[in-house]
Parts: sequence; structure tokens; C-alpha cells
Amino acid sequence: MTAMFERHGSMALLTDLYQLTMANAYWKSGTTDKHAVFHLFFRNNPFAGGFAVGCGLSDMIAALDCFHFDETDISYLSGLQGNDGRPLFDPAFLEHLSHMRLVCDVDAVREGTVVFPHEPLVRVRGPILQCQLLETILLNIVNFQTLIATKSARICHAAKGDPVLEFGLRRAQGVDGALAASRAAYVGGCAATSNVLAGKLFDIPVKGTHAHSWVMSFDSEPDAFRAYAEAMPNNCVFLVDTYDTLQGVRHAVKLGSWLRERGHELVGIRLDSGDLAQLSIDARRILDEAGFQKAVIVASNDLDEHLIAGLKQQGATVGVWGVGTKLATAYDQPALGGVYKLSCIREPGGQWLPKVKLSEQAVKVSNPGTLQVRRFHDETGFMADVIFDEQIGIEQGCTMIDPMDPTRRLHISPEAVGSDLLVAVFRNGERCSETPSVHDARRLAQQQLDNFYDGIKRRKNPHQYPVGLEPRLHELKTRLITEARRAVP
Repeated sequence: MTAMFERHGSMALLTDLYQLTMANAYWKSGTTDKHAVFHLFFRNNPFAGGFAVGCGLSDMIAALDCFHFDETDISYLSGLQGNDGRPLFDPAFLEHLSHMRLVCDVDAVREGTVVFPHEPLVRVRGPILQCQLLETILLNIVNFQTLIATKSARICHAAKGDPVLEFGLRRAQGVDGALAASRAAYVGGCAATSNVLAGKLFDIPVKGTHAHSWVMSFDSEPDAFRAYAEAMPNNCVFLVDTYDTLQGVRHAVKLGSWLRERGHELVGIRLDSGDLAQLSIDARRILDEAGFQKAVIVASNDLDEHLIAGLKQQGATVGVWGVGTKLATAYDQPALGGVYKLSCIREPGGQWLPKVKLSEQAVKVSNPGTLQVRRFHDETGFMADVIFDEQIGIEQGCTMIDPMDPTRRLHISPEAVGSDLLVAVFRNGERCSETPSVHDARRLAQQQLDNFYDGIKRRKNPHQYPVGLEPRLHELKTRLITEARRAVP
């Protein structure tokens, strides 16, 4: 998507209409100078898992860098009508939009950071009208890419160090979804992608060989393998299951000997159907007996983390996993469910006033204040995350409180070392942070996952990593909830 922003410039109209109607109302009510703080976060870990991998910062920066309403945007908006047939938007408001420059402060977690429910991934502070206009595009970017990066991390963890290749382009949700998915999958841990455009745009390694159609277009499988070896002697991973899988392996071995005589090596074979566990065991035996111990076995066929883990348990000798549909589409959970909530507001020159959103569901009651997250660790790894209000601060040796169950508390030792997750990205609308490298984001994700207790990475019934509120933030939230409930007639 970064390239899309670069090609098309501003995509300010990539928003929900109600963001613009609220902006128009802010403008007409004279509250455009009122400042607000919004936080983007999610309420539940995706895939019933124990963590998520934050992703999308690169595209977020690109979107904010070029955010403006151009002449064609204003012309389009001026033609929209209300239910009385008159213009929906005041011409003077549209004139205001045409000259508007973003002056917001934006903080975000570094791309590849492992994150948890209720923790802000992005914090936006500035004129309320501008903060409101950023909601939809930020959610669109961060929700999807965080979802895919998390799915990728889960699949790579199931593969236990074996390379995972992202093969999802043909099944992805459109062109932009495919590009974003390929990049996010790489951040989450995939070793390469089949998506050549993603490789070009994002500097991601690309991998691929041939399809069944290549084999079927020749009179015989050996003829097909020979022709491919002659054309691509340095890229020979033969797809062996077009007709008879094990016979296909034997044909691949013969071509492997032919390649070796000419100074090349058989890279491997690919299995795309059948009993992948038993076929891989039999294929490994055939390859090894023929002297091709280094040739890898690649497996594909609608794989995900659950199938890979099961094949591992059955003794499969697969060395590389090609995962397509269920990765690029986040097959078993279509959306992350991230939200963007107002948590603080102030009049021009006034004091910040914390705000809380109530709900009959405890999980939907928001946290007030200007929030930051401090992650504590010791020599064994990460211990706990504490959410605190920057206006209140955080004390050494605090006792954090579970936002969903105030009786659950965890004391953080005064000696514990902590670092804040949200870092400055924009100040007064000007970028103050470099666009992250996709390789740096991938390394960060791996480093972070390595420092968490293995229990949070379990596919089923994972350990709940401790995340809680700083005590004074908890007290503030409780007081605001009590006051708000009393005010309800």
C-alpha cells in the first residue's frame, strides 16, 4: 500500500462518510480548535491466541505524509446531497478542508512489536476535527496488517524454524490486500513470498518454481522436468504430484543426477496433495538413498499452523512450508476488531479532561487519559506491560491492576527494567521518525517473540501475558465510570 500512496498521493477520501459529517459538524459548531486524544487498540487477541504482532506503521506514515484534500476531492464532496436534495456539506467547510494541513502528534509502537489487548498501538493528539478524519484510514491499515503479521507468526512458530513461504497472492483480498498481506506476512516471520510485485516494492525475497500445468503440457513428466531443468537449472524444485507422487520423486532424482553432471544441484521437490506426512517420509528416503540429502521437501496444500503442527507430530520430513490462502486471508478470523476511541479532550488553552466510554460489556469500557505502555523485563525475558496516563506518570514498584478483573493484581519490583512502547512518529504534523525497514520490523518481531514465555505462543488455551493499569489510572477510570453512571437519568 505504501506504493499506492506514492502513486496516487492523498487518499483522504478513504474514509467513512460519518467522519466527514462529524468534521462538518465540528466546524459549524465552532469546536475545531478543541483538542483531543484518540487511541487505536484491539480488545481480544486474534485467532484465540495469546498475542498479536503490530504491523502497518510504514503505510500509516505514507498515508499521513500525503494527507490532504485535493481539488477533485472537494469537487466530489461538493456534489453530495442531503435528504432534502441540497448540498450535504457547507461550501465554507469544504474550503476549510482544501487548505487544511495536518498538525497532529502521532505516536505508535514500532512495527513488529508484540502487543496485547487494550494496549494502544497508535495515539493521535491534535485538533479534534483532524483526529476524527484519521480514524478510518488508520484502522484500515493497522487492523489488516496486524492480523496477517500475527497469523504469519503463529504459522512460523508451528513450523519450528523451518522456512515458511507466503503463497497467497491468487487468493488474497484484491490487489492492495495482496500487497499488504505479503509485506505483513514477511514482518510476521515468513522467509519469502511468491508475490513478485511485493518483492520489488518491499525488498522481500521471492520464491517459486512451476505448476501442474507445466507438467501436463508435455507428453511425460520426465520430459517436463528435463525441459524445466534446461531452462532453469539454478531453480529446480520439481512439483511431483501431477500423476503419481512417489514416481514423480524418482523422476526428479534422475533429473537431479543430470543437473549434478552439469554443475548444478536439485534444490528439492514439492508436495501439493495427498498424505503429506507419509509422502514426505517416503520421498525423503528416495532422495537420501539417491544421494540428494540436501534436497528439500516443500509442502503446500491449504496449510495453516494447525495442519503444520499436526504434520510435525506425525513425523513429516518437510523442510519448507508454502502457505497461501489461510495466511493471506487470515482464514479463520476475517478481522482484528481494532477500535479508535477518544480518551481525553481540552478547550483551547485549557486543561486536559480525561474521558471514558461506558458499555454494558466490561471489555468495551475504554481507558481514559493520554496513554502509554511500559514493558518490564528481567534476565529471563518480558514480565508484564503496564498501561499508564502520561499526565499522571508511573512509579517504580507499582502494582498493576487487570482492567477486566480489579481483583487480579501484579506487583512490579522497583528493580525491574522497563521501556515505553509508543514512540513519536509525527509532531505538529511533521514526521519525526524514519519509515521502518521491513527487515528491521521482521527482526524486531522475532526478537520480541523470543523474549516471551512460550505459553503465550500456544495455539490453544495460551497463557495470558500480564497487562494491567497503573493504580492511579485505575482509580481515575473507576471514578469517571462512577460519575458517568450517576449522571444517567
